[in-house]
Amino acid sequence: MPRKVELSHRTIIFTAMFALLLWFVFQIRDVLLMVFVSLILMSALNPAVDRLEKWRVPRGLAILLTYLVLWGTIGGLIAGIVPSLVDQTRHLISRLPQALGQIEVLNSNQQAITSQLLTQIGTLPENLLRLTVGIFGNLLTVFTTLVITFYLLLERKHLDKYLSALLGRDTPTKVGHIINEIERRLGGWVRGELVLMFAVGLFTYLGLVILGVDIALPLAIIAGVLEIVPNIGPTISAIPAVLIALTIHPLTALATVALYFLVQIMENNFLVPKIMQKAVGVNPLICILGLLIGLKIAGPAGAVLAIPLIIVVQTIGLEAFSFKRLGDLSVGT
Repeated sequence: MPRKVELSHRTIIFTAMFALLLWFVFQIRDVLLMVFVSLILMSALNPAVDRLEKWRVPRGLAILLTYLVLWGTIGGLIAGIVPSLVDQTRHLISRLPQALGQIEVLNSNQQAITSQLLTQIGTLPENLLRLTVGIFGNLLTVFTTLVITFYLLLERKHLDKYLSALLGRDTPTKVGHIINEIERRLGGWVRGELVLMFAVGLFTYLGLVILGVDIALPLAIIAGVLEIVPNIGPTISAIPAVLIALTIHPLTALATVALYFLVQIMENNFLVPKIMQKAVGVNPLICILGLLIGLKIAGPAGAVLAIPLIIVVQTIGLEAFSFKRLGDLSVGT
């Protein structure tokens, strides 16, 4: 005899409200992504703002000074390398078909693949133009993210007061500790990634120049930028460099492979342990799985933001477990 399953009004209301919440989160996913990026930027910039505030600089002015130094540095670097970058990128695009032509194809399938690659390379300037238009089209999003970051930095000093108003007197200490730890690790990740990207790009550029690769600048920038995608990015960045080196000489291509291999050895054995290990401390397998899932869900942006999201989830889990364990121990005593 079939059993009746009765649902209470409370269960039905809870299910409906939960479904409505999921729908609402999905509708504002772009806003949530913008806020998450702002939180990452706030975590990276807050130590500099706090240091200026200790020197008796008003917090609002300290934030503005930090913004000016940061974007002035970025703007100066861009202005300095753009002319050479544009010229060398044009040479890179024109020589990639020749580089692919150096690869011997043995059957019609390989020839078809090569033909498709050459077609894609031929449309690369058009794709770059679309990307540029997209970047300028999203200037409002970038500006809004910076404004949100500004106000997050401005209100950061009032965090304990806000937590006390929302959660009462006892909980804010625990929640504030978790937020401080998240901020420390996220800020360390951002600053560490910037150092790693610069170091990898610089060493790659110097190595390619020594090897006689005349379009070293865009290849080095590709290597530096893709460094933000751990484990996968460095391998991808080596492919165009090796192809271009093939147009010079097979030995140059072999030396280029060795160069990228040496840069990765230096990064994994010297830079990452010194710069990133304490800040991140995420298992490499978890990193790779997170990157693949982020890439599948949100494309390149998802891959870039996967590690910060893992850091947040891991920190909340570890800190909440430690607080629970301390509470159990205190009850036991």
